[in-house]
Amino acid sequence: MICFLARFFVIDYEQVKLPKVRQGYGVLSGVTGIAFNIILFIFKLIAGFVSGSISIMGDAFNNLSDAASSVVTLVGFKLAGQEADEEHPFGHGRIEYVSGLIVSLFIIIMGVELIHSSFTRILNPEPIEFSPAIALILVFSIVIKLIMFQGNLQAARRIDSAALKNTAIDSISDVFTTSVVLVSAIIAYNWGVSIDGYVGVLVGLLIIKGGVGAARDTINPLLGEPPSREFTDEIEKLVLAHDYIIGVHDLIIHNYGPSRIFMSLHVEVPSNKDIVTIHDIIDDIENELRTRYHCTAVIHMDPVIENDDEVNEVRHYVKHAFKELDPELKIHDFRIIRTRGKGERIAFDVEVPYHYNLKDSDIIDFMVKKIESIRPNADLDITIDKATKAKEE
Repeated sequence: MICFLARFFVIDYEQVKLPKVRQGYGVLSGVTGIAFNIILFIFKLIAGFVSGSISIMGDAFNNLSDAASSVVTLVGFKLAGQEADEEHPFGHGRIEYVSGLIVSLFIIIMGVELIHSSFTRILNPEPIEFSPAIALILVFSIVIKLIMFQGNLQAARRIDSAALKNTAIDSISDVFTTSVVLVSAIIAYNWGVSIDGYVGVLVGLLIIKGGVGAARDTINPLLGEPPSREFTDEIEKLVLAHDYIIGVHDLIIHNYGPSRIFMSLHVEVPSNKDIVTIHDIIDDIENELRTRYHCTAVIHMDPVIENDDEVNEVRHYVKHAFKELDPELKIHDFRIIRTRGKGERIAFDVEVPYHYNLKDSDIIDFMVKKIESIRPNADLDITIDKATKAKEE
């Protein structure tokens, strides 16, 4: 639904990486969410008053909460689309995550309130009235929420939005909770078994569960999370496709909101090539990254000696030693630095995963003993790089 409407109301709707296009999708989601949820709130509120069902009333106010959430989503996307300024040089994109977090808090609060009201109904049960009109209202609500779920989920995938994903999750949760409310009302009407309060508690717990999951999905990018494995592999492939690029490492991606990325990386290049030529190639790579991902990219050049047999021999020995310790450990920036009057210094970086079973000091001690056995007079400069594990999609 959102993607269909975008064809008519969002300029360049297929250019989903552009902040203005993302904003258009978010505004559409907010506007349709407000309209549909207010309509459902009014109908369910009437059905709740007529039937006397606490679970239907709770479901009605859940839709009112969803309308408020849609307002937050709309405002969040509008603010997130603002350009960078002096106080926010990387833009306002993270407001989208904040709006998603606020939506999740609304969901949790509504769940708690519903559980409180449901316990009151359990302690003081009341008869429930039911009619085909009430059933029709609930079925209508289920259909609308299914449409909203499909629309927001499709839009969330298209623009990679945690906020719209949270809205979709909330909609499918509403489908389930309204279905449970409908079944409980039918049971109470036909068999006189009042489970209204208990169903209200169940609905409240499900609402809270959905809210907690939605909060987690928005807190993670706010705190800082690794990029997906697919994304990092794509960047490495793009960079390695250029001439004279031997290797890529230390790729760091800062997320300042969807489609607002700052990335830095190191590239290994042959040390015997013209520095101006290499500089021009790196500029081309930065521009390509900037154009394709609408990001700011900074690349550091690491020259690698390829035609020195002695350096290659020691590098091979060090790599073999690390394979003995753990094949998962990788090295880069290997250099043998010779300074007149100061002897030689062997320097390299080691990529070590977070929460590794060996301490950094143990890894360094292991390598010091290994290298001293073949280069006893060399000074060692070993840097431990904590390797960020990319997320699997």
